[in-house]
Amino acid sequence: MKKPLSFLVATILLLAVASVGAQQAPPPAPPPAYGTPISLEQAKKVMAGAEAEAKRNNWNVAIAIHDSGGNLVMLQRLDGTQFGSTDVAKDKAYSAVAFRRPTKAFQDAIEQGGGNLRLLKLSGASPLEGGIPIVADGKIIGSIGVSGVTSQQDAQIARAGVENLK
Repeated sequence: MKKPLSFLVATILLLAVASVGAQQAPPPAPPPAYGTPISLEQAKKVMAGAEAEAKRNNWNVAIAIHDSGGNLVMLQRLDGTQFGSTDVAKDKAYSAVAFRRPTKAFQDAIEQGGGNLRLLKLSGASPLEGGIPIVADGKIIGSIGVSGVTSQQDAQIARAGVENLK
């Protein structure tokens, strides 16, 4: 009677371990590598797309574009935008290129609280949605940051800018 019981316990343990392993999500793909820095012509296309989206919605914002080395390539503040938004837009763009991910990733992590709150001390990481890496040919060539309306609206404008490059 001991052998069937041991076999049953071993089988249950194996099934439990297998089901736990099956439930774990695969690790996320690494972010894209850095590529050749965005050119001025490319930055102008991104800026034009972002500005058009902002104007279409009558949103006063600041828009910053950085290259893949974190250097400011373009900065524009639409009429009526509070001057504080220029620094926030630059921070969002810098964060997106420095950490190779949208700033929404930091915002979402901080919203979860707990140990993620230590991200607030991470130098150069903006916890506000609205910064997005610019990817061409699978490599990060720069980033865009937008500030002036809600974070979701800032991100909408930034995405429109990136889409205009394609």
